[in-house]
Amino acid sequence: MIVLIYTIIALTAASVGSVLLSGSLLLLNNKWLEKISGYLLYLAGGTLLGSALLGLIPEATETIGTHTALIWVLIGILLFFVLEKIILWRTCHNKDCERQNHAAAPMIIIGDAFHNAIDGVVIAASFLSSVELGVFVTISVILHEIPQELGDFGILIKSGYSRKKAMFYNLLSGSSSLAAGIAAYFLLDYVQAVIPYTIAIAAASFLYIAMADLIPEMHKETKPKESVIQFLLILLGVFVIFLSTQHHAH
Repeated sequence: MIVLIYTIIALTAASVGSVLLSGSLLLLNNKWLEKISGYLLYLAGGTLLGSALLGLIPEATETIGTHTALIWVLIGILLFFVLEKIILWRTCHNKDCERQNHAAAPMIIIGDAFHNAIDGVVIAASFLSSVELGVFVTISVILHEIPQELGDFGILIKSGYSRKKAMFYNLLSGSSSLAAGIAAYFLLDYVQAVIPYTIAIAAASFLYIAMADLIPEMHKETKPKESVIQFLLILLGVFVIFLSTQHHAH
């Protein structure tokens, strides 16, 4: 029962909390908004890599062995590649396919709801594994959700939504995390055997977001000072996860 309460608190923090936090950042002026969301993005890069490689993959290998766990991580990475391709086909941003831009807002909302649902399942599965694992997976989810939600707000507002309407739709897609997580909590209890596979696919999603989305975004910034800040924040993100996994290992 206590684990369920922790799970619900974590899911609420990750879904509603990250939307409200990113929403409150909208009150800042554009210059600060860009700076803070940039720093959060760098930090998220570190926590995602740390969570996947120091927390989730070792956790999955304990039950299903290294070889099987890595096969599922690989399957997950390929799956997210295809998923992102589908979303990109629908929300092409370059000059040649502006006609599709009106589809960006609904696709963002649907894509985000799906992504948040996966996050919800991941959080529930990790809490069922152990409370410590649950806690640092939740931290990683929140840290990568906030810059993503900010990006989503940007797209919705560019598509003509008011700030209030953008907030409503982001909360709506964020709530899928809560619904999927609670459902997963009760269902995963019956299918305990699925948890390590879910955790391996979660690791794939974290690795994929870090390597395919966040790091290329960081490489657009080439100034030496900014690059050092990026590296230090990635390291800080990894270190935070390292500390929590050390605690978890003991």
